[in-house]
Amino acid sequence: MTVAQATRTSAAQGDARIKSLIALIDNLTALVAEENSELAKGLPASRLKQVDEKNRLAEVFERTVAECAAGQTSLHVRDRILREQLMEKILTLRAAMDENLVRLRAAIEASNRRIEAVMQAIREQIAAVSPYGASGRVAARAVSSGTMRSA
Repeated sequence: MTVAQATRTSAAQGDARIKSLIALIDNLTALVAEENSELAKGLPASRLKQVDEKNRLAEVFERTVAECAAGQTSLHVRDRILREQLMEKILTLRAAMDENLVRLRAAIEASNRRIEAVMQAIREQIAAVSPYGASGRVAARAVSSGTMRSA
């Protein structure tokens, strides 16, 4: 194999890796956008069906980024259009993930408010029927003492 052939083969493999990474980013972005849409409707984060697949794709993406950072994988892109497409996809993913973070925090806060409201209702219900006061002693119940008059 000549140097020129080896260079073309290496470039083709690099382009294939980039195209694969772009497809991964597209899938991850679509899942995050779908999750954001459902969160915007007020669905609790625990009921979202995208979580497992999003986590799986995010792990693959993180692993790829870590390999690049460690120098184990090279993503040198000679094709300017492909490089620009990759950068555009990364920026789109970042925007979707930023929105996702905001929406997930809001969903968690809403869940916490719901839990606190339920707990408060339970505390009030227990307090209303408990024979004991805050001190642990039997609470004196207010008794109505009316008088009955007959004419």
